[in-house]
Amino acid sequence: MAERRGGKKADKGGAAQAARTPAVPARLAVRKTYKLYLGGAFPRSESGRSYAVTSTDGTHLANAALASRKDAREAVAAARKAFSGWSGRTAYNRGQILYRVAEVLEGRRDQFVARAASAQGLTRARAEEVVSAAIDRWVYYAGWTDKVAQVLGGANPVSGPYYNHSAPEPTGVVVVFAPQNAPLLGLTSVVAPVIATGNTAVVVSSEAAPLAAVDLAEVLATSDLPGGVVNLLTGRVPELGPHLAAHADVNALDLTGAGQDATAFEEAAAQTLTRVLRRGPDADGGEEAWLDPDPGTSRMTPFLETKTVWHPIGV
Repeated sequence: MAERRGGKKADKGGAAQAARTPAVPARLAVRKTYKLYLGGAFPRSESGRSYAVTSTDGTHLANAALASRKDAREAVAAARKAFSGWSGRTAYNRGQILYRVAEVLEGRRDQFVARAASAQGLTRARAEEVVSAAIDRWVYYAGWTDKVAQVLGGANPVSGPYYNHSAPEPTGVVVVFAPQNAPLLGLTSVVAPVIATGNTAVVVSSEAAPLAAVDLAEVLATSDLPGGVVNLLTGRVPELGPHLAAHADVNALDLTGAGQDATAFEEAAAQTLTRVLRRGPDADGGEEAWLDPDPGTSRMTPFLETKTVWHPIGV
């Protein structure tokens, strides 16, 4: 009986203690504000506009910034400002930075897998495959930075007492229309080769699925990549494309994600003699269209110039 009474007293004491413990209030959700990525910073669109982003089943995910013509001009200005510093770095240092992107992306792997599954409707297994391929793609191009000159350049045989040598150099500011249906691996596959060779980029992300691109911009911002090397615009290709294609300070266009506007953008680029990489057969494919582990140099060479130097030799 004594033990039972003691147990009751303990129960009463525990109940009293529980009554005195304040209830933990439910946390408010910390909603993320998705912004542009310009010059190493994350500003809102100067227009103040945004648009709804939904998953493949129509579930609302977030609101993304709707970039304007002025945002596009500022992105080009930031890319031009960063070009001399980025192209002037050693190829080895650029490779170190691209490898650092892969390291940071690996550390946030679970986040990107969850994003690919929710926003793109991929299975968990497919999402893991896509994220792994994106990480590997950064490592792949990191390895090319100090080798592309040996593959594409070299001494040329000439008739006469001259030494003749050709070497690839970056073309400048490249506008990249990212694949619409491959917002992570496709985006990585078109941006990494552009900056690996010393160019700077203005990227128009997938309109329907821009969140992976903004997440990737956060990785770039924390990976020693100088501000302005990659500038990300979220919004509508038909609205931003004409201004970027006709911009006199843009040196090249990658029309992969330009869709039905590609021909019009190419015509606008011709007015300023801007180099153009046309849409390929994988342009409208999903992430699986970009899974080739060995993409080669085909996305690096279009954005390189060849510089040839002549020097007299002999007596």
